[in-house]
Amino acid sequence: MRHITKNGIDLIKSFEGFESEIYLDAAGLPTIGYGHLIRKGEHKMFENGISEAAGEALLIKDVLAAENAVLRLINVPLTDGQFDALVSFTFNLGGGALQRSTLRRKVNREEHENVPREFLRWVWAGGRKLKGLVRRREAEAILYQAL
Repeated sequence: MRHITKNGIDLIKSFEGFESEIYLDAAGLPTIGYGHLIRKGEHKMFENGISEAAGEALLIKDVLAAENAVLRLINVPLTDGQFDALVSFTFNLGGGALQRSTLRRKVNREEHENVPREFLRWVWAGGRKLKGLVRRREAEAILYQAL
């Protein structure tokens, strides 16, 4: 199975940041570590916080789900940069967002020159355009175009 590269992990880490305690993300969802969305029944295990090593382990586990979604939904060859950018996008927004996106359709039609602008359509959370999401989508678009 294909995995995200260190560049991709570093991109995700740079935008997620590490939080040892539970916090609410931009969409108001309980989160911990490097953007781990706390699911029903997980609150208790995180109520005393986590170490950075535990946060990295959660990140690797969560990234695996994003990798699987990209591998399932994209049926054309990808460079490492393209794969990493799509995994970062999917980690942030979920496999459902990738599945229903025009971005996915353009990738699968190999319209790679049009894909970067599709990333930039996904900059809204909680009904507002977020500067952090704009920066993240720009970074993903740049990574997607890297050779």
